[in-house]
Amino acid sequence: MRLKIAAAAFGAIMLCGGVARAEDPKAFRLTIDGVTVDIDPGQDIEVTLPGGKTSKVRLEHNDFATFSGGTFSFVHPGNYSVTKTDLGDGIAQYLMASALGTLVVVQKYDKMNPVSLNQLMLQEMTRETVQAGGHLRQQPTTRKLADGKDLTGLKATVKTRTDSADFEIVGFGTADQGLLFITRIGDQDNATEQPLIDKFWETLKVNL
Repeated sequence: MRLKIAAAAFGAIMLCGGVARAEDPKAFRLTIDGVTVDIDPGQDIEVTLPGGKTSKVRLEHNDFATFSGGTFSFVHPGNYSVTKTDLGDGIAQYLMASALGTLVVVQKYDKMNPVSLNQLMLQEMTRETVQAGGHLRQQPTTRKLADGKDLTGLKATVKTRTDSADFEIVGFGTADQGLLFITRIGDQDNATEQPLIDKFWETLKVNL
């Protein structure tokens, strides 16, 4: 049962990470005095309001935004979005992914404590690389949040001849519910991507 859950959750991570928004549709819909227009961040458009008055509007991202999933929250760059996927059986997944493949994943379990899934999730996420000859090194880890909560799990690095990727998988739960947190970053992307991971861990709050 646990292996099936981990495999299904990993499949959802890979599927969601590969989804790209079509180029033509706009990202947002803005309504002013009953007039609705589609707009992208950074775009200037003119809107004709009721009565004939024309106004110029512009939509911009804030530098940072807070995402809340009810039992958890974290701060992320304003130009990133978090997608939610219902995995069934009381499991919801929240994914934030960069164009370079850096991942921040939160899985919310409403019917079980997922802390024991750390090892299975790592195996699923690194299986193909290891089968292709990659070397996996892992160690137990504990991460203390700003509010004092301790998350337990593991850190791992999977290396191939040409590159490597670092994973951290930790969880927190009670008797019948919990949260699993997963991050992935490639070693070649540390200079630009590490701040994204750091901001997540620095601002993560758990409300269980």
